[in-house]
Amino acid sequence: MPMPIVPLRRRLALSAAVFACVLALPATAADLLASARARGSLKIAMEGTYPPFNFKDQKTGQLAGYDVDVATLVAARLGLKPEFVSTEWSAILAGLAAGRYDVIISQVGINPKREQAFDFSIPYTYSSPQLIVRKNDGARYASLADLKGKKVGVGQGSVFEQQAKAVPGIIVKSYPAAPENLQDLAFGRVDAALNDSLMVAYLLKNSALPIQAGARVGAVERMGVAFQKGSPQFKAALDKVLADAGADGSLKAISLKWFGSDVSRAAKP
Repeated sequence: MPMPIVPLRRRLALSAAVFACVLALPATAADLLASARARGSLKIAMEGTYPPFNFKDQKTGQLAGYDVDVATLVAARLGLKPEFVSTEWSAILAGLAAGRYDVIISQVGINPKREQAFDFSIPYTYSSPQLIVRKNDGARYASLADLKGKKVGVGQGSVFEQQAKAVPGIIVKSYPAAPENLQDLAFGRVDAALNDSLMVAYLLKNSALPIQAGARVGAVERMGVAFQKGSPQFKAALDKVLADAGADGSLKAISLKWFGSDVSRAAKP
């Protein structure tokens, strides 16, 4: 049974509230590696509604997906039990800043603004923005510039919304979730949608709507594990786990399981 279409990735820019939470953190907090090992577990936040990265399996009711497998591997190699916390994407970074969980493993894009407030592991996923268009649309959009004067559907507060708004002439229509966006695309209310390239393949495979993949229209993005600043021992241990998993083929195996290709490494030019 196909999984339901789910909310668009909302890679939000950090809000002033998040920065305020970060600035309020105690300067003498223990390194996360020590506190997690004392507890015996790693609290891992993810959206839980973003297949094939992280979602509730319809048969078992348990979290499943690429991020879940990566998180399970990371926790095991750190000698910790994974404790998964599902939270809405719109609040996930603020929750990390407030200390509600230890890390986020939910396709968080690494960018300079986020790095001002949080630390990140080395990347474990590489992807790029991609258009979705109607199957019967004779137009060929090779770039966002080709969509000037057209309506483009994006996720509210997403990096895709920012990218579309940065192109003068595009009429940007923002949606809280993918179903409304893709339905409007299918019915001609928008001319294209913009999403993550890895998510696009899953959406199209599991949707009966008359839509198809369009051009990739942006630079490759890097996703990493996000956590509060001030834990150099944890960062070193986490980076080693991911580097070792990359070297021994474990990340590749997880990637092939969910995507049929190795998305844990940047594609060669």
